[in-house]
Amino acid sequence: MASDGRRNAKLAGKVAVITGSTDGIGLAIAKRLSEDGASVMVSSRKQENVDAAVEQLRQQNLKAAGVVCHVGKREDRQRLVEETVKQFGGIDIFVSCAGINPHQGSTLSMPEEAWDKTFDINLKAPFLLCKDIVPQLERRGGGSIVLGLGVYAISKLGLIGLMKTLSPELASKNIRINSFNPGLILTKFSEQYTQEHKDKTLNLIPMRRFATVEECSGVVSFMVSDDASYMTGESIVITGGMAARL
Repeated sequence: MASDGRRNAKLAGKVAVITGSTDGIGLAIAKRLSEDGASVMVSSRKQENVDAAVEQLRQQNLKAAGVVCHVGKREDRQRLVEETVKQFGGIDIFVSCAGINPHQGSTLSMPEEAWDKTFDINLKAPFLLCKDIVPQLERRGGGSIVLGLGVYAISKLGLIGLMKTLSPELASKNIRINSFNPGLILTKFSEQYTQEHKDKTLNLIPMRRFATVEECSGVVSFMVSDDASYMTGESIVITGGMAARL
């Protein structure tokens, strides 16, 4: 790795917007894309988290800025796009990592308000952000979108449907859209499974370990790079073999 914190220049000159990127997988993706040459705009709902993430990246001599964005709020989504263009001159990459899982229990026991919130944040918001960001990608001659499928199963299926629907529409604009589907990753979000029920959960994973956030970020860096230039409408599964058993 170079002295300025960067691995190589495969994303040099690119600008990436990443939602839900002040912790966990999202922050790891921001770090990796920046290490690979991109300027990154991180975002999440709380200013203190945004400030801490930006400071962490800048301490590693990585090019980063941040803005508060609750993806369920129209004005926040608009500000995210506007601030990125203002600070970095455009957008080439959009990675959607913001997501929630407000209900623990069976699907049919989910209250209506939890159902609505799940789909508002996990499906509707990424769709609306795509609408806002695609014109920016077009202005740059094309780009790449990656949807993270790391939360509630029903909204995951909706995101896969969104990706499959948009991929042929965006191909003519030189915009690729793909997704990644992480299994159990060592983050705060998954502590219930990786700590409280560790032994039981590990028995479901052929590799007998949980993934690190870096094992997700490297995949996303590949997906948004020219190494994946003929790849669109596809989903990469990162589950340590667990998905192969389903």
